[in-house]
Amino acid sequence: MRSARLAALIACALPFATFAQPPKPAEEVVLYSSATIIDGTGAAPRGNQDMLVRGERIAALAPHGSLPAADVAGAKQVDLAGRYVIPGLIDSHVHMATPPNATQAKAMLRRNLYGGVTAVRDMADDLRSVGELAREARMAEIPAPDIYYAAIMAGRPFFADPRVAAASQGVTPGTAPWMQAIDDRTDLKEAITLARGTSASAIKVYADLTPRQVKAVTAAAHRQHMLVWAHSSVFPTRPADVIAAGPDVISHVCYLAYQREPVMLAAYEDRTPVHENLLAPGDDDPVMADLFRAMLKQGTILDATGALFVKYEARRKADPKAKPLRCTGDLTIRLTRQAWKMGVPISTGTDFVGEVENPWPAVHEELLFLARNVGMPPVEVIRSATLVGAQAAGQGKEMGSIEPGKLANFVVLKSDPVADIANIQTIETVVKRGKAYARTAYVPVTKQEMGDDE
Repeated sequence: MRSARLAALIACALPFATFAQPPKPAEEVVLYSSATIIDGTGAAPRGNQDMLVRGERIAALAPHGSLPAADVAGAKQVDLAGRYVIPGLIDSHVHMATPPNATQAKAMLRRNLYGGVTAVRDMADDLRSVGELAREARMAEIPAPDIYYAAIMAGRPFFADPRVAAASQGVTPGTAPWMQAIDDRTDLKEAITLARGTSASAIKVYADLTPRQVKAVTAAAHRQHMLVWAHSSVFPTRPADVIAAGPDVISHVCYLAYQREPVMLAAYEDRTPVHENLLAPGDDDPVMADLFRAMLKQGTILDATGALFVKYEARRKADPKAKPLRCTGDLTIRLTRQAWKMGVPISTGTDFVGEVENPWPAVHEELLFLARNVGMPPVEVIRSATLVGAQAAGQGKEMGSIEPGKLANFVVLKSDPVADIANIQTIETVVKRGKAYARTAYVPVTKQEMGDDE
């Protein structure tokens, strides 16, 4: 009986085994020589460096001419004298499929890659679409950053949001494995298992959950080795309780100001802005300081999304009828500056899409926000946009800095970004997983791709 079952299994497997496997191509070896390396760790730039790339990974890094001759023999030579190399940028807050639109998403991803972005965190969308985009990006079938994404969990009131219906068409809102409604009756072990089945990297804790529920979801996700990415206020859960639950990353520095509210908003759907007069002037509010100390103790990363609020504030000044966001641009700057001065690691998330005519990805605006509005030195801004972003995505061991063993994800610049962070827009070449993308090959996004035919 046992041998018959084994024979049947072998017979079932035979059709797959009959396909000839293509020979594995030899790894390309490239020597990038004489560059100034800004490695993403916050260390000072190192001039006149050679970097050996073998296949997808950085094999060696050393002063010019010092690598063993046997190691570089036969390598393709790329002279980077006078050039500056930084790790690939990471946008830690994007949305690509609400609702799914593959043409639009691929245009956004193309602009990101040719603009120096080699990885993104997708913060909850229709994962049926995002999963396929992630596969195509990973296999270099489309020019795109690698994609790491979250399945969302929120309280039941949130699932009346029209965005949920747009991102879970064909499924009853709140029941999709990638967008689940949570209450006290939910079997969290099963819910997390279902989310894992989408290949998500993380659970996004979003809205309308009590402190006990936030803590329970976070613990259940961590037990199954999933990251937890949360809003800094989950409503009615205050920021202090969100942080205490132990998420790996929290988003939106603005929402931290709700800790100051005498009565916390009862629901995410209440859009009442924070009462900014309750915070101390400047960037040394004591209540915020307590939150940032708690984040430092927990090792929590802050996905500030600051440029979004500053950008919108400028738009509101031009159109006073526009509805206010939860915070002004000024408060967002102050809170981000206080977090940075206290040592909280800050990633560069955007949560918006740049204008069609903009040739550069939105994350460049977040870099400029950190440097020009917040006052971070460019070398620290680069660390936020690279190594901290990689850690936010759970990929710190694989990417985010230029060092042997990590993926060959880097950007070649014509001008020094440490002298001026705006020089991020002097891109000559982007290398992702060892494959080079010349900036001159970039095809700009069009209004038709972005669904704007006007």
